[in-house]
Amino acid sequence: MPELPEVEALSAILAERAAGREVARVLPVAVSVLKTYAPPLSALEGRTVTAASRHGKFLDLATDGPHLVVHLAKAGWLRWRDGLPEAPPRPGRGPLALRLLLAGPERSGFDLTEAGTRKGLAVYVVGDPREVPGIARLGPDPLDDSFTLEAFAGLLRGVRHRIKGVLRDQSVIAGIGNAYSDEILHAARMSPYRLASDLTEAEIAGVYEAMGTTLRSAVERSRGLAATDLKGEKRGGMRVHGRAGQPCPVCGDTVREVSFRDSALQYCPTCQTGGKPLADRRLSRLLK
Repeated sequence: MPELPEVEALSAILAERAAGREVARVLPVAVSVLKTYAPPLSALEGRTVTAASRHGKFLDLATDGPHLVVHLAKAGWLRWRDGLPEAPPRPGRGPLALRLLLAGPERSGFDLTEAGTRKGLAVYVVGDPREVPGIARLGPDPLDDSFTLEAFAGLLRGVRHRIKGVLRDQSVIAGIGNAYSDEILHAARMSPYRLASDLTEAEIAGVYEAMGTTLRSAVERSRGLAATDLKGEKRGGMRVHGRAGQPCPVCGDTVREVSFRDSALQYCPTCQTGGKPLADRRLSRLLK
């Protein structure tokens, strides 16, 4: 799933390539991705793109009229293309969900695609991004200057949930998903099963520092990359996530995995749990 660093990079690509240009056509291919109907997608046509930004994991393409807001979900992606075909795309079984064409002879724009059968890609056309329910409930952005150690500690106070689940909860902190929460906790040498309310001041500070370092490093590595290269950069930058059975790059212990109904976490026993494997509670509801 694209998380904060990848969505930040995609917004930068859109800001660089689309800002100041007119939207010529917006062509829905999978109507199921549309979550709003008024204003319609056609309300974007003829409008000038003014900016592109990120709200948590949401992409926001602003025009001098409505905003096009996209949540890529688990398997969605944005593909910038030059020389888009003149023939409109046909609905079918392929991954293409929506195409946006900018005005100009180069016929540039982007496709929104989604792989797999479990569809979660969501597209909204709104006057204000806060009209999107997922954006309205977002917690603070961890890279915002106002997100201080004191603010983070306040969010954890009295929370009787595992720290892994807290980091992933978008209403608590915006933009962190399964992959980067694994990486943050590994950098903080913290068990994903620790209760947030039980953390000491020093441990909270350690998680806070690891969060900033991990996310800023990932954003910097992604800066300037083409959209096609972002997924590979994300995988290559991971130390424990997606690396079950491989040696931990810090201590050499074997990275282990705990599987749940629709996700899995990875961790290093030596770095994070005192050398003890975690119980594999597959029906846990806290770390979905």
